[in-house]
Amino acid sequence: MTARQAIIPQTLMLAAHDWVPNNPHLPVLIYKSVITDGDIASRFEQRFADNGWPPQWRDGIFDYHHYHSNAHEMLGVAQGSARLMIGGPGGEEIEVKTGDALLLPAGTGHRRLSASEDFLVVGAYPPGADFDLCRQAATPEMLARIAALPFPEQDPVNGEAPALTEYWQHL
Repeated sequence: MTARQAIIPQTLMLAAHDWVPNNPHLPVLIYKSVITDGDIASRFEQRFADNGWPPQWRDGIFDYHHYHSNAHEMLGVAQGSARLMIGGPGGEEIEVKTGDALLLPAGTGHRRLSASEDFLVVGAYPPGADFDLCRQAATPEMLARIAALPFPEQDPVNGEAPALTEYWQHL
């Protein structure tokens, strides 16, 4: 197997916004043009699995604000394009298209604002993660859960090169 070039993600650090806690320590990572040909959904699933993030679903992104208090979430855009709101009501609008990927740290609000008819996403989580679906302000217990979540061992896109810790720092 040949070594692939690391994809350097864009980072988006979000403060708590409205009722969405976001993550106080870890930025959203936005990877552009990760996979550009072939069966992109299957290739995302393989790449995430190879890097220790078991893929768990293929679908779209909900059209309402939500976050997960007990799991980091990896989203690979397998088909189509969308405009997303990251960070909760009034957060940051971003555009994603086929081949792009997003790593959302626990607590990060997200929703689909609009999407092409063929929009398809592959979702993956660190091993053992059992994600919840939060649509209300975080309780003190939820905030503690977000802060205490185990740190992923590998970057779901790049594996160990560069290490995820280049962008996410242990506290």
